[in-house]
Amino acid sequence: MDRHLVTQKIISAKVKNKMTWAGIAANFDQSIEWVTAALLGQMTLNAKQAVIAQELFALTDEETAWLQIVPYKGSLPTPVPTDPLIYRWYEIVSVYGTTIK
Repeated sequence: MDRHLVTQKIISAKVKNKMTWAGIAANFDQSIEWVTAALLGQMTLNAKQAVIAQELFALTDEETAWLQIVPYKGSLPTPVPTDPLIYRWYEIVSVYGTTIK
């Protein structure tokens, strides 16, 4: 078991149960953006938030524990993204990142 497998289980449950990120986020005391990022493996949930996720997605205790571990951030599977939309964001950061900073 690892965090990636827990993320896949969450996505599968979301699709199977026809859930929306907005509907899921309504159960947490956080923004839709934060909740989505957290459940996609990019944030650490506290114990209370992990229990909410456990109930929503029928997670085991071990899977719930993974939600409370600091993740390895960066969700792109390749150094340069191949998805057209994500690539455009990557390009913007590459070109304008130092200017924005």
